[in-house]
Amino acid sequence: MFLPVVLFLTLLVWSVLVGQSYMYAIALTDVSRSFDAASYIRFRQRTDANFRAKYTWVVYAAMLLTPLLCVLAWQGGWLLFGASVLALKMLALDILLTIRGNMPINKRINSWTVENYPADWEQYRSKWLSVYAKRQIVTIIGFAALLAGAVFNNG
Repeated sequence: MFLPVVLFLTLLVWSVLVGQSYMYAIALTDVSRSFDAASYIRFRQRTDANFRAKYTWVVYAAMLLTPLLCVLAWQGGWLLFGASVLALKMLALDILLTIRGNMPINKRINSWTVENYPADWEQYRSKWLSVYAKRQIVTIIGFAALLAGAVFNNG
């Protein structure tokens, strides 16, 4: 009885993770590219502050629930187990890309002002979007795996 609850909560948390990916794929990447320097700096700084305050808890919840699902799914069917292991790998890769890619760029952008920023600010934007595109792929793979495991599990 515990497995369905953990599966539901894991899917719920992952839906928030993947929701960010879909928003960037649908609109925010193009919006980000359309900004001038001052608008982009304001956008990134406000977005980063908001995400650090709220999104961190979603990542922590995924870090707790996804491994728990792996353990519980061991007896719940091979497809759900494999899907949860794949999702855990994708979560680890997303966190690694965040820590080694997006966070250092965020730190740099957060040090800028609209009056004082580097001439190559667009390269920082491009690099941030490039790293985030990789993160989009891994979160979509992780969520799709979990969803397929939940729907098609033969357990």
